[in-house]
Amino acid sequence: MSSSQHPVALTVERRVGGATKLLATIMCLPLVDGIFPALVLAGALGDPVGILEVGLLIFGGSATVAVVLAEMDGSRKEVATAILAVGAVLIPVAAVEAALAPTIRDMLNMSVFSRFAGLVILTVAAKTASARVGEYLPRPAIVIALGLVASFDPSGVSLSVTTDPELIGRAVAAAGVGVGFALLVALLGPWLRAVVDIDRFRFGSAVALGVLPLSIFGLVPGDAPIALAVLGVTALFAFDPDGDREYDGMNGVAPADDAAVADGGDPADPDDEPDDASDDESESVPGRVSDYVTTDDERAPWL
Repeated sequence: MSSSQHPVALTVERRVGGATKLLATIMCLPLVDGIFPALVLAGALGDPVGILEVGLLIFGGSATVAVVLAEMDGSRKEVATAILAVGAVLIPVAAVEAALAPTIRDMLNMSVFSRFAGLVILTVAAKTASARVGEYLPRPAIVIALGLVASFDPSGVSLSVTTDPELIGRAVAAAGVGVGFALLVALLGPWLRAVVDIDRFRFGSAVALGVLPLSIFGLVPGDAPIALAVLGVTALFAFDPDGDREYDGMNGVAPADDAAVADGGDPADPDDEPDDASDDESESVPGRVSDYVTTDDERAPWL
């Protein structure tokens, strides 16, 4: 992203064009990659806390926040209309996948598949936290496919299709939570752009997503809202009212005093440079900031 450099959103942005298409891809990706069906099968929607966690972390999440704040231009009404259009596709598809879940569940050994469902969430969390780590991890769809193969139980195969209206309602509620969260971010967008550090929120969301499988693995009680608690702490730490940010629809959020630096320029007026500036530039290393280069032509140790 132009302001947050969100790893998942950056990957998708290279493949699709337009802010609305990007948002639709980000929010519908859990349906396509199989993350949402895996959570449905694993019982992640078994209570209101689970519905909130899936809605906020899977359909909402830091990638959705980054797209809404950094890429979607126009008035609040226009952005809200685009989000509702995405929700008009997201919610019905989530309902269909939940309707098919009981039939698929009968064909699987759920104790095995649940472990793979937890692993796929950890994979997504790692990809969200670090683009470099994500390069070495398999796609979520591959992990889910391996889980389906490993947990397939031929004795449970049936030609009949069974549906669970209550489960469908929970899936619709989770998708609705994600759409509502995106709408809230859009409505509060002008304020959030000035007071929220998106990168902090991204990393904290990855941690919250990473603790979500703890209930799937049975390490914590299923009704313990640990992921929601971590997400709340993340929002608190990402809140930065003294950040002095200016929002630019093209270049994202940057400190007001360092706007030129953020764009690759110099903070000072070129006319105020000393006469020997050209000599210093000729001795500097191209592409590097002189303050971060040692006398031995090496990067500073923290770079």
